[in-house]
Amino acid sequence: MTPPWAPLSQAEAAAPPPAAAGARLWQRLRRLTSLGAALGVLWVGGLLTFAANIPRAPEDATAATDAIVVLTGGSERLETGFDLLAAGRGRKLFISGVYRGVDVRALLRMSQATPAALECCVVLGYSADDTVGNAAETARWMQAEGYHSLRLVTANYHMPRSLVEFRHALPDVRIVPHAVQPPNVRLDGWWHWRGTAGLIVSEYDKYLVAFLRHALGL
Repeated sequence: MTPPWAPLSQAEAAAPPPAAAGARLWQRLRRLTSLGAALGVLWVGGLLTFAANIPRAPEDATAATDAIVVLTGGSERLETGFDLLAAGRGRKLFISGVYRGVDVRALLRMSQATPAALECCVVLGYSADDTVGNAAETARWMQAEGYHSLRLVTANYHMPRSLVEFRHALPDVRIVPHAVQPPNVRLDGWWHWRGTAGLIVSEYDKYLVAFLRHALGL
């Protein structure tokens, strides 16, 4: 048994007293809490900015482009794409993210478009499973066609993230956003609507991931 008057070992002498160790732990917790609070404020501020900048209407609706590109995910998008093609806003319509087995005639029937008038100018892409895939698939098709401009048709809440991915995949292509307004997405007072609020928060988080991934070169 070590007598109480025995000198302290080197490790014991170097160890901080319990009160000092507790103070340091408390300081670290305070710093982490402050950092978390600051990140939370930034996240909320970014969310509000993101929601405020979701497009409420198509941009430059009358400009013609080489192609019209529709990202699947809602009937309004297809109908808008076919209407734009019929109005001569592009030479061809490319629909990205189509399920295997679905053909042009089936999509035209779904959108109540006239097959004879549009079937020749509609191209389907089957390889995309997400927005990153949509951009990559469209880039390959645009290069094969020799096109240099496109009108991008997707839902308004999906447009910011789509532009991040498309501008990265097609840096030399002019992209005209054409946001579609889904009737069940209520942008005015969106925080009052649980479905819309959840959709916007989810899309904002995905947008942040996409933006940071490209900003960091990942």
